Amino acid sequence: MPTKRKISEFKPLFTNLAQTSHYEVKFGGLPSQLLSYLSRKGITSNFIYNDVGLLCFSTQLPTTSFALATINGNNMGLTENFAHTRQYGAISLEFYVDKNYNALKFMESWMEFIASGSNNPIGSNLGSLNQSRKDYIFRMQYPDYYKCDRTSIVKFDRDYKKEIEYSFIGLFPSSISALPVSYSSSEILKMSVTFTYDRYIAGKSLSLNIFRGESNNEEPKSPQPTNSNPKTPKTNDITNNRQNITFYDRKFTDKEISVLDF
Repeated sequence: MPTKRKISEFKPLFTNLAQTSHYEVKFGGLPSQLLSYLSRKGITSNFIYNDVGLLCFSTQLPTTSFALATINGNNMGLTENFAHTRQYGAISLEFYVDKNYNALKFMESWMEFIASGSNNPIGSNLGSLNQSRKDYIFRMQYPDYYKCDRTSIVKFDRDYKKEIEYSFIGLFPSSISALPVSYSSSEILKMSVTFTYDRYIAGKSLSLNIFRGESNNEEPKSPQPTNSNPKTPKTNDITNNRQNITFYDRKFTDKEISVLDF
């Protein structure tokens, strides 16, 4: 029998639904070899880390699925399914193209770098080939040179009270859709890029978040009750605990640690 409920009982639920228009894309963790190549193309780190994410006007939150194995005959008359591989689908990000074409150059140069093993050999004794040669061939760079591990999508709402973050591991652009242009009425030039990645982490994943107990969508730990007779920790213990906090695999200095809110 259905449960009878008053509107006042579920109204707060349906008046506090998440909105689609509040999110942030943040690129990070690009390998030094890729950053060096992009720098030669005029793409600065400031644009990558601060600007290009703001130009992303549409995207999707990632999802995952399982590849299943089917077992027949283990139990009479019953077919059973078991998960054996976790699968991740590609995501599409759509960008406005700025008048300096930095957003377009960023994606084109990233993809160009992936296939630049012939004209831009890294860690190889092979000579560089000119791309204008008719017999030019493509060699792919080593994945560690072009995959990034710190790009994320943060979904929040206008009150900024709650958020969910997706951090991508092994992400790189796999295709750029054609950009239509015409002599008809002018519109903002837009670019759609498909990204492939190895996996994602749902929730914050920095070691600082782990230290604070708020990684992987965990709720922050409640403050522990104060001990009436606390044991004074040794100075070395405090120093060692603090130095376990890293940001993008970089140690914090004592000056930086002193201003952290914990």
